[in-house]
Amino acid sequence: MKVTDPIADMLTRIRNGLRAKKQAVEIPCSRLKLQLARILKDEGYIQNFVVNETGPQGTLKVTLKYTSESEPVIQGIIRYSKPGRRRYSGKAGIPRVMGGLGTSIVSTSKGVMTGEQAKEAGVGGEVLCAIW
Repeated sequence: MKVTDPIADMLTRIRNGLRAKKQAVEIPCSRLKLQLARILKDEGYIQNFVVNETGPQGTLKVTLKYTSESEPVIQGIIRYSKPGRRRYSGKAGIPRVMGGLGTSIVSTSKGVMTGEQAKEAGVGGEVLCAIW
């Protein structure tokens, strides 16, 4: 099966895994997905991620994170830029998520980073998704 939007597929697998109370989800691996997983871990939305090099593409195993009351840490994920409608933003137009409580993830010329990091670096780019 050919996925036309691999980032949306990754976010959907994480969302579905959280709803099903899974400990971890497996996602086909790519460099962009690795960068997204790194940001999610750095921002505290997931526990960890591991790359399994088996097969032609490899898989990314993302360990999901829950609170002490077994509630998911991630309350929502939205995909902004899509293959049919790309969303680009300058440094001033990068969206704030939930009044600063959430995180936007931006693909810039200096790499994939959070919206706050992009503003500090003074660069804009493609707004991939928002998470809170």
